Amino acid sequence: MSVGCFGRNMSEAIENAVNNGRLRRLGIWDDEKAKLAIAFFGDFDKTKAELVRLVFPDQHGVLRGKAVLANCFLSILSNGLGLPSTLLLKDTAQKTVFPVWAPDQDFVANQFFGAADMIAVPDFSALAKLEGSKGTIMVLCDLYDTSGNEVSFSSRQVLKDAVKKLSDSGYEMIVGLEVEFQIYEKLDSSLGHNQVSMPPKPFVVKNLTQGWQFLSDNRFGETEFILNEIKNACDFMDLGLCTMEIEMGPSQFEFTFSPSAPTVQADRFVLFKNLVKEICGKHNLHATFMSKPNFPNAVANGWHIHQSIIDTKSRKNVFTPSSGQTLTPLAGNWIAGLLQHAGPACLLTTPTVNGYKRFQPFQLAPNKVNWGYDNRGAMIRALVYEGEESSRVENRVAESAANPYLALASQIACGLDGFVQKLSPPSLTTAPYEKASSDLPRSLIEATDAFKNSTMFRQFFGHLFVDYMVTLKSAEWERYSMWVSDWEQIEYFNNY
Repeated sequence: MSVGCFGRNMSEAIENAVNNGRLRRLGIWDDEKAKLAIAFFGDFDKTKAELVRLVFPDQHGVLRGKAVLANCFLSILSNGLGLPSTLLLKDTAQKTVFPVWAPDQDFVANQFFGAADMIAVPDFSALAKLEGSKGTIMVLCDLYDTSGNEVSFSSRQVLKDAVKKLSDSGYEMIVGLEVEFQIYEKLDSSLGHNQVSMPPKPFVVKNLTQGWQFLSDNRFGETEFILNEIKNACDFMDLGLCTMEIEMGPSQFEFTFSPSAPTVQADRFVLFKNLVKEICGKHNLHATFMSKPNFPNAVANGWHIHQSIIDTKSRKNVFTPSSGQTLTPLAGNWIAGLLQHAGPACLLTTPTVNGYKRFQPFQLAPNKVNWGYDNRGAMIRALVYEGEESSRVENRVAESAANPYLALASQIACGLDGFVQKLSPPSLTTAPYEKASSDLPRSLIEATDAFKNSTMFRQFFGHLFVDYMVTLKSAEWERYSMWVSDWEQIEYFNNY
C-alpha cells in the first residue's frame, strides 16, 4: 500500500480514518486503542502482508471470520468487520437454534433478531504470523453489536469477565495446556452430493500409527514429518510449545505448552487446533480433537487443565505448601470449589455428547468427583509440593473438544466460589474408581440440567449466558436423542 492510495500524507490518512470511524464514534476504541490501531497499521504496512485473516472463536471454540485484503484493512481499523450474528446462534451441526426472525423477549440473544450484524474488532495483543502462508497474518477479534455493546456471551468476553472477577478478588490464574488428539490418513473426503448433509458425513480414514507405543522414542520417526511441521508452525506463531509426544493409542499425540494467563492460553489453544487441522489438511491427513472417535481400539482424548493461583500483592503461588503443610488452605478451598460444582461445570469442560463416553474407570480418565495427590485416576490431581513454586492442581475432566475460553472460565467460577465460601475439600482418595465418590454426569443432558439449575453459575455468569448455553446444548441433545443408532438396530431389529 502506498501513500498515493490516499492522495495525501499516509500518517494523516491513517489517523483520520481511525479517529473518524465507527469504532471511535461508538466508543469501542478510546484514545489508547485508537493510537494502538494507528501504530499497528504503520507497522503492518511495512510488512508487505497481502492478507489479514480476521477471526473470532465461536461458542464451540471454532475459529470463524474472513480474509481481508491488505488494501482494505484500513477500513477494518476504522469500522470493524461486519459479520452475521447467526454465527453465534448455531449448534454443532451449523443449524441456527434460536428464533431470529421476530423480536422475542424470551430470546436470550434478542439483540440479534433478524439475523442482524455484529462487529468483529481486532485485538492487537492476539496477532499471529502464519508460517507457510506468505504475506498473511491472523488477528483474533472481539465482538460487539452495532450499538457498540460487547457481546457478553461471546467466548473471549466470558473469559475476560471471569479473569476480571478473579483479579478483583486479588488473584491471578496461571494455566498449563496438555492436549491430546489424533491424526489420521484421509482415504475419502466425503464430498459426494449425498454426503454433504448437516452435519456432513465423516471422513473415511485409517490410522497414521499403530499405537500402543506410549512414549516410545523409536516410533517418533514414523510421524516426524508432520510433527515437525506442526512444531515449526507453533514456534513461528509463538504459541509457547514445550513438548510433543507419541501418546497411548493408535494415531494419538499429546502437545504441552508453557504456563500462561487464561486468555493467552485459550487463544493459543484455538490457534493451535486451527493450525493442526490446516497443516494436516495440506497433507491429506485429518486431525481430530473429538473425545472418543468411534473406531476399534481408538483411545479417548482428554485435556488436562493445570491451574495455579497467584496472589497479586505478594506474587506468591497460594498453592505452594509451607514447611509441614500438605495442602494450603486456599488450595483446599479451590479444590473444594472445583469438586462441589463439577456436575454443572461439565457443560463447559465436556460440552459434547461424545465426551461423556470418555468417563470410564481404569482408563486414565475420571468418572467420579474426587481428588488425590498425584493420582491420574482422580478428577483433581493435586501436584503440590513444599517450597515448589510450580505447585498446581490438574483437572482431568475436560475433553480436547471443549471451548477453552468457556472451560477456563468455569474453573475460575468454581475455584473462586471455593475461596469466597471457604469450602473444605472432602477426604482425598487413593482408590478413585470406588463407589465412595459421587459420579460425574453420565450424559450431556444431565450436565445441561445441572448447569441450568446452578445458582452459583447463574450468579457468576448471569442468566443470559446460562440460558444461551442451555439452549445450544439442549438442541444438540435433542438431535442426538432422535437419531436411530447402530445400537438400537442391533438390539431391536431382529428381536421384535
